[in-house]
Amino acid sequence: MAKSKTNEKIVNGAEHIEAAVKNGAEAFKTNFDKAVKGYDKFLGLGKENLEAVIASATVAGKGAETLHNELYAYSKQSIEDSVAAAKAVMASKSAHEAFEVQTDFAKSAFDHYVSQMTKMNELFAATAKDAFSPLQTRYQAWVDAVQDVRAA
Repeated sequence: MAKSKTNEKIVNGAEHIEAAVKNGAEAFKTNFDKAVKGYDKFLGLGKENLEAVIASATVAGKGAETLHNELYAYSKQSIEDSVAAAKAVMASKSAHEAFEVQTDFAKSAFDHYVSQMTKMNELFAATAKDAFSPLQTRYQAWVDAVQDVRAA
């Protein structure tokens, strides 16, 4: 009788071990499948992130080129205006006339400078906004993906 109870305990213990191993294997497989799906999703995000960085760099490059062209055009015009004003001052017939020409030039140059800097600031702000837009979109996609993985 003692042997049958011992054998029964051994059989019951073996069944519990088999059930635990089976449950553990199933849980491992389920969690592994989830991890693989999450990994695949994050790999896809990496490709899309690279594309967003390239798009952002392209926009930033075009914006820098536009800013450079604006600065070059402003500098060229400023030098031409300065030369014209210097010639006008030299051609003045009196000190009072020279002073008026110089004063008019200074006012005009200042107004043009303020206008140009406002335009440059607007261009810079628009370029920065456009350049960061693809990155911001990818950041939001990453946050959404992390939340989806955590919820799963």
